[in-house]
Amino acid sequence: MMKKFKKSSGEILSNQEKVTRRLIAGIIILYTFITILVLVITFMNSFKTNSELIGNLFGFPSYPTLQNYDTIFIQSDFLRYFRNSVILSVGGTLGSTLLAAMTAYGISRYKFKGKGFFSAYFLVGMMIPVQVSVLPLFVMLRRFGLLNRLEGLILVYIAGISLSTFVLQKFFRTLPQALEESARIDGAGEFRIFWSIMLPLAKPVLSTVALISIIGQWNDFFMPMVLLNTAETRTLTLAISRYLADFTRNMSVAFAAVTITLIPVIILYFVFNKQIVEGITGGAVKG
Repeated sequence: MMKKFKKSSGEILSNQEKVTRRLIAGIIILYTFITILVLVITFMNSFKTNSELIGNLFGFPSYPTLQNYDTIFIQSDFLRYFRNSVILSVGGTLGSTLLAAMTAYGISRYKFKGKGFFSAYFLVGMMIPVQVSVLPLFVMLRRFGLLNRLEGLILVYIAGISLSTFVLQKFFRTLPQALEESARIDGAGEFRIFWSIMLPLAKPVLSTVALISIIGQWNDFFMPMVLLNTAETRTLTLAISRYLADFTRNMSVAFAAVTITLIPVIILYFVFNKQIVEGITGGAVKG
């Protein structure tokens, strides 16, 4: 009787798991479908005129035109905005990833007073909204002469290492101490151990945090809006906001601008999606 009860309980649990998995799969499929649909509509609308958009928002363009892209690339400084976004994203990501790796390695592999405090500090940093720090950052950058300069915002991006440090800490804790001990016996210094042994082992996780960082900085609107107020330092997101401010006149141009902004993100995802999965499943979830 007891065996039958256990068996039925196991079957009930198995059925519940199947229902849960199917529900999650259904939600993911629905979300993916909606996302792809929005991307396709945005792409198609970038080849329409304003007059056609009014009566044909969701259909294929009747008379495709490249006039919107001509307006962006030839009649505006969109290439400058694109360059500014690339400089900010690449510079901020490289600096923040390296700084997060060194910080996480020091916290996870060395014993020192205040170690617990620093771990908690970066954990709390993920919970504080970025808007809270805007006023102090604005005052600091103005005092140092870095307001309305790309270098100033790059430094702000480099300082945002809470999530990356938290993820890398969990990975570095999983590496065996024997690696460091063997390297020290062979005469390697601390920096050589970190740079030549530990960092290459963390490559999948580094790729994950770097991709999360560069996509977040590429799509960032709030920080450039507050800290970059000149035409020379304008980013893609700020340029798109200017088109959206007068959407009725710039509908088609806005769709073209959004399409151009999305292309690098989509390329990054398709090129590095394997590294993202490896980083999350290989190191980021290990305790």
